[in-house]
Amino acid sequence: MTKTVLVVDDDPTQRRLIQAVLERDGFAVSHAEGGDAAIAHLTSGAPADVILLDLVMPGLNGQDALKEMRARGFNQPVIVLTASGGVDTVVKAMQAGACDFFIKPASPERITVSIRNALSMGDLKGEVERLTKRAGGKTTFADLIGASPVMTMVKRMGERAAKSGIPVLITGESGVGKELIARAVHGSSDRAGKPFVAVNCGAIPENLVESILFGHEKGSFTGATDKHLGKFKEADAGTLFLDEVGELPLDMQVKLLRALQEGEIDPIGSKRSIKVDVRIVSATNRDLQQAVSGGPFREDLFYRLNVFPIEAPSLRERREDIPALVEAFIRRFNVEEGKRVIGASPETMQLLTSFDWPGNVRQLENTVYRAIVLADAPYLQPFDFPAISGLAAPIEAVSISPSPPPAALLQATHAAMAAAVAEAPVRILDDRGHLRTLEEIERDLIQHAIDVYAGHMSEVARRLGIGRSTLYRKVREQGIEVDMKEAG
Repeated sequence: MTKTVLVVDDDPTQRRLIQAVLERDGFAVSHAEGGDAAIAHLTSGAPADVILLDLVMPGLNGQDALKEMRARGFNQPVIVLTASGGVDTVVKAMQAGACDFFIKPASPERITVSIRNALSMGDLKGEVERLTKRAGGKTTFADLIGASPVMTMVKRMGERAAKSGIPVLITGESGVGKELIARAVHGSSDRAGKPFVAVNCGAIPENLVESILFGHEKGSFTGATDKHLGKFKEADAGTLFLDEVGELPLDMQVKLLRALQEGEIDPIGSKRSIKVDVRIVSATNRDLQQAVSGGPFREDLFYRLNVFPIEAPSLRERREDIPALVEAFIRRFNVEEGKRVIGASPETMQLLTSFDWPGNVRQLENTVYRAIVLADAPYLQPFDFPAISGLAAPIEAVSISPSPPPAALLQATHAAMAAAVAEAPVRILDDRGHLRTLEEIERDLIQHAIDVYAGHMSEVARRLGIGRSTLYRKVREQGIEVDMKEAG
């Protein structure tokens, strides 16, 4: 899906110029003539993935508009624009939540690199939040991607089940995301933040099932050199997720049934039973009802697990969720692989939406992963999915960097300078995520301005809104090296 940039500036000429630059790079552009119009745009729910915000505007100015956005919970990356203003103005904007700034007029390269950096930072923050919630056992149904009718029903059923300790059985084809639903049940319950322990019953060797589930005492059998608590004890006070529960051997099904009924387990070699407080969520891609009729699954255990069934839909039943899933996978793999893919082209999205996906969400995830690793363009194209489209990448699509068009020396110098500056923008936070000191930020900002204006100190002073004598004093005090193009 195309990313939308909201350009907030009272100058229509500036808006048109920025729009031309962004649309050439594949972005969609929306406009707002001032801070009030920007707030109205966001409140209406209109798309805005990145906001370019002018600081000096009539009515609600940029500083106040940024504070209002953050107060209302709009967390889109904001890049501030300014034609004038000193160090303090920019620093205040960055402290209010802006992620970058540039001085008008800026080169097209500077604008696009800044926007891509902002999108990358948004991806990183989102991935950190997702992993934090997952590690803390606080994933909820709001984190499940999909607004199709079948997924909406799954969320409603899951939220109801989470309010009690009722056993839940999640059914569905392989790869539909049954474990994610189980994590959402856990994170939406009063056990959120407590242990969530997942066990793949089909991947445990038959002779180790009892030890892994219920634990064992030291020396209870050959090779038991240490005491092992077992998954039930690890999940005490939390949730135990039994994936592929239909693969359990019959003798283990008896012991599992007792653990569920009595709330206690018998570790191998232990002389007494141990009480456990565990909420059971199980999952299977098999027809357990048929397994009960055929004999490999106990009927009494089936009824004990199948108290609250939830059927996870296949991906072909929820095709309208595919664009949102693709966007989520792109954000995640951008972070993991250090890529800057913006999204998928309309043709690509149509291709992915029309495919049947027999491997469901897992297959889609792995397919997007491969495409991200190999992609060189800002948007994924059909040839990035050769197994589905049958297309091979054109030669020009795999070239690392096309030769730059001929240009005047001054233009080439300016473009190279802007690109170099864009790669090292002024940082507000240190490596640990804390605010840097005002002196450090000011030093970097002055150095940044000197680089942008090639050492022309009169222009640097004018752009920073300070006198030349003040600028020279700060350069000396902070030990900034500069090849000045003009004296005094």
